[in-house]
Amino acid sequence: MGLPGIGSYVRPARSLGLVDTNVLEVDTARRRVVDLTGAVRSFCGGHRDGLCNVFVPHATAGVAIIETGSGSDDDLVDTLERLLPRDDRYRHAHGSKGHGADHLLPAIVAPSVTVPVQDGAPLLGTWQSVVLVDLNRDNPRRKVRLSFVDG
Repeated sequence: MGLPGIGSYVRPARSLGLVDTNVLEVDTARRRVVDLTGAVRSFCGGHRDGLCNVFVPHATAGVAIIETGSGSDDDLVDTLERLLPRDDRYRHAHGSKGHGADHLLPAIVAPSVTVPVQDGAPLLGTWQSVVLVDLNRDNPRRKVRLSFVDG
């Protein structure tokens, strides 16, 4: 049976035993950029080759691959705050001042990244880390879904 504009429907891979999923609960009350790399490595460690998707199902957060610990995470926050000032210019105006800016973040920092995995290890570069980016102060708890697709 086809879906409009999509073509034929294929049964989800999870039902075929090809996908494994885990959900992380992340506290962003004190940090705007949270390094998820250790959790991603741990999750992938139980697998062989494939892809790991890291997805944040929130309208005001994103996931990125950046260098951390060298100031890049602070530079990212500074840049995003310059691009998305927290003031009353936004039509989306509920919540704290500047909350409309939070809803634009996923257009700049996507809500997911996909990392290739070989022999249970994410194929990240030496200085690459997977991070959750959350500038929203209204909701300090985030869920992050890790999904591994065998391949």
